[in-house]
Amino acid sequence: MAFLKFNKSELVNLSYSLKREIIRANKTGAYCNTSIVACNTRRYHGLLALKLDRFGGDRFLMLSSLDESLIVEGKQFNLGIHCYGEHYEPRGHKYVVDFEADPVTAITYRIGDIRVRKSLLLCPDKDRLYIRYELLEGPSQVELDLRPMLAFRNIHELTHANDAADPSAKACVNGASFRLYEPYPDLYIQFSDSKVNYSHDPHWYYGITYSDEYRRGFDCKEDLMNPGVFSLKLRKSRALVIAVGKQEGEPKEFSSEYRLLAKNAPEVTSDRAQLLRCADSLITNHNNRKRIEAGYSWLYTGLLRETLLALPGLTLCAGKPEEFEEILDNLIADEQERLTRRTTQIEAPLYLACVLQSYIEHGADAKAVWKKYGKTLKAILESYLPGVRREVSMHPNGLLWAQMDGVALSWMNAYVHGRAVTERAGYQVETNSLWYNAICFAIKMETRRGGDKKFLAKWTPVAQLIKDNFTPSFYDERLGYLADYVDNGGRHMEVRPNQLFAIWVKNSPLNDELHPNILRVIDRELVTARGLRSLSPRDINYKGVYEGSQLERDLAYHQGSNFPWLLAQYLEVSFRVKGVSFWKKAQWLTEGFYEDLNKHGVGAFAELYDGDPPFEPHGAISSALSTAALLVADSLLEEYKEKENI
Repeated sequence: MAFLKFNKSELVNLSYSLKREIIRANKTGAYCNTSIVACNTRRYHGLLALKLDRFGGDRFLMLSSLDESLIVEGKQFNLGIHCYGEHYEPRGHKYVVDFEADPVTAITYRIGDIRVRKSLLLCPDKDRLYIRYELLEGPSQVELDLRPMLAFRNIHELTHANDAADPSAKACVNGASFRLYEPYPDLYIQFSDSKVNYSHDPHWYYGITYSDEYRRGFDCKEDLMNPGVFSLKLRKSRALVIAVGKQEGEPKEFSSEYRLLAKNAPEVTSDRAQLLRCADSLITNHNNRKRIEAGYSWLYTGLLRETLLALPGLTLCAGKPEEFEEILDNLIADEQERLTRRTTQIEAPLYLACVLQSYIEHGADAKAVWKKYGKTLKAILESYLPGVRREVSMHPNGLLWAQMDGVALSWMNAYVHGRAVTERAGYQVETNSLWYNAICFAIKMETRRGGDKKFLAKWTPVAQLIKDNFTPSFYDERLGYLADYVDNGGRHMEVRPNQLFAIWVKNSPLNDELHPNILRVIDRELVTARGLRSLSPRDINYKGVYEGSQLERDLAYHQGSNFPWLLAQYLEVSFRVKGVSFWKKAQWLTEGFYEDLNKHGVGAFAELYDGDPPFEPHGAISSALSTAALLVADSLLEEYKEKENI
């Protein structure tokens, strides 16, 4: 029995089914992503997208869809579905009666007394997708036609009919290969049945519309190339397996390899199992370099901030500590420029200290950790001194001042018409909290090993300066919470979650007695059933729903939207301040995300939610930050449950 499935009444209702996507990703960075009725609603949707090294490692959509038709007694029944403007043609969704997400994604179609199941299985370690068709009920055999819809383009772009496209097909064993444009690799489509026939009849399908792109105000129409039709018999006695990939395979092995992969597919029987499965898909090993995917299907690989924030959750809390250092080492090697010279993610390099602290807390040898990573962290600290970075620099009071006119120098980096929605120039509360923590951690580690006395003599006074100036700069005694940032005009007292970091870091620049005050405000105005709001609903700029055009969504992104990733920091602080009495609320705060597993990205954890009830999910359908936060939450719940025998 599948852990996540949908019935016929849900599937045939396009207003319901098109809002639900399935994402399958593998270790090479390939993915298969479409709606649960196999109608593509985003430019990112398609049966097979691959990372191509010849184009810098970006992802490229090769096969958009494989449109099926069953021919029964001379009548053709089209199982595919495409949107053209406001119309859908063909309307294959009307034949869908069942969808199962796991352990192998499967869609079942019924036409009269004929029942056919289509299964999609992405190979875990190679750029290949298997599509399996089974005739479950009906006559002993039916005719099956398959029309590949080729894209051959970057996942962020759209393609249109053009004379440069080469629709020719090259024969290969039990199939054909295609290469629309010369720089690309061949795409092989092969069948386990040797009696397949290919009829070459190339033509463009014009104006296929991606409804989600249209709804958001983006370019939404695309032309796709159909080079021809594969025809064969689908027999009740023997399933058909199709292999799609950039390397030619051996058709005799397709069925057995599919069965083996399906047998070894992790069974999902619980929320925890689904969480771990999702976490595993967000760590890729392309070219034997493990990195974290920020989110599927359009976020990038190996991003600095996202990797550092997600790393402890996706490895240490997921029971994979052996992957921690490999991923971190790759990140440091890739991101030297941002770590020590310049970046618009000014607080991101400082998360390294938090990551190392977490690693040590999970049992890593502190001396070995500092020996390996201490030099990098000290170089990061040095880069914030005056005259190094253009975007941020330490002031004489020890605090970091961040400013580049028109640039959002924090994680709140949405833009409208080229202007930052939340520029936050000046002293940022989270950046300075992370700054203080990183310095204190480095001092502690150097002191323990009796090492660099020059470093200690230089940085110990800086830490004291920050401690002396942080509270007077940020804390408002009358309001009882921290300013979000401070500029030449004074404190900006918008209630945002950035102040949470001042009480979350291991070395807080605030006195302990102020922590409950700040947590009380966060509880009252920011905490919801789906994470923390990015702005209090009391604020005049609050936007509680993340919907509409690009403009409307960008205005809402950091002005009220809920972010699940902040839950990790919030739960840690709340357990620290409130103790085991917080356990029941912590459990309630995580339960809702599992209730939403049949929404948005089926079986995955969304990037953000509306700030207003009913807290609908939005953004990337599978987010590394959200997934990691729930793994941290899971660990905290288990830890405190054991401590108090709940």
